[in-house]
Amino acid sequence: MIKNISNLGDAAVYCDFGNKVTKEINSNVIKYFKSLNKNKILGITNITPSYNKLIISYDLEKIRFEQIKNKILEIKIEDLNPQENKIIKIPVCTDEEYCLDAGRLSEKLKLDIGKILKIFFDKKYFCYMTGFVAGMPFLGDIDKILRLKRLETPRVKVPKGSIGITEQFSNIYTYESPGGWNIIGNTPTKIFDKLNQDNPLKINPGDIVEFYEINKSEYLNWNE
Repeated sequence: MIKNISNLGDAAVYCDFGNKVTKEINSNVIKYFKSLNKNKILGITNITPSYNKLIISYDLEKIRFEQIKNKILEIKIEDLNPQENKIIKIPVCTDEEYCLDAGRLSEKLKLDIGKILKIFFDKKYFCYMTGFVAGMPFLGDIDKILRLKRLETPRVKVPKGSIGITEQFSNIYTYESPGGWNIIGNTPTKIFDKLNQDNPLKINPGDIVEFYEINKSEYLNWNE
């Protein structure tokens, strides 16, 4: 499953699963991520999964690279329990106030916005990873008809809750931040809750996301 295990700086291990971005490869990353978390190896301080890589940070005073490498190679990798991969339903308002790139999407994709939204909402999305901004989920795979590049000039501020699409992915901005994704709507749902120390993430790697449309009145009166 792992193509290569190498040093990353002085106190991190880089596990390379390949160059492709697929559910199969990402599922292998998540298997190792969950198995390593479950085994709680002394000295490992953080484990970060991505599309096809796994970064393991460690305390040099407690463990060394070769020891971690051996443990990775020896660890029993458990199959993912389907019940652990939840289906998360996310409401989205696509009113023109929130669908910031409606005009650009229509122009670039040569489709009217109604058709674009229908294609977008008809799809289920797999969470490959979270990151960049705390808790931001990277969700694939968008229908090939809707795949396009980022904005030529990124926004200085993208509103919190914005739903963005670019290339094969969709994401959700958990905080207001700069960004160049094409914004198709906004959700009132809190995706990242930093006050919830036990489980701050609403969407975790391996989860399935189903977006559904709500109107502006529902958005403004949303209560969780």
